[in-house]
Amino acid sequence: MDGNNDLGKILKQRRLMESLTLVGLAEKTGVSAAHIGRVENGERFPSGHVLRKLAQPLGFSETELLVLAGFMEAPVEKPISNHLDPQVAAMLAQEPPNVQRAVLLLLLIINGLALARADVKE
Repeated sequence: MDGNNDLGKILKQRRLMESLTLVGLAEKTGVSAAHIGRVENGERFPSGHVLRKLAQPLGFSETELLVLAGFMEAPVEKPISNHLDPQVAAMLAQEPPNVQRAVLLLLLIINGLALARADVKE
């Protein structure tokens, strides 16, 4: 699958999870709805500047989006084994570094969503 399309799908999914329309996201970011739509459809690849504008309204950190887009490497503060179940860490350690980074980033995103939902329930 095209990485350009993957990023667009992730952005669209997050926009829908945040209950935002294209127009609503455009109003919050100053990025045109047409441009956001083309990014979501994989027709355009967003610049770092556009990703920074989209990050907060979509519930991402700027770093998360820049890593997803391939503009920067995923920061790894501690060894994988300190964050994961030992069996999962052992299996993941056998994968190439780019797969390890992608899985860790997805886990960070999932964890962020879980924390956000926990805050809403409190």
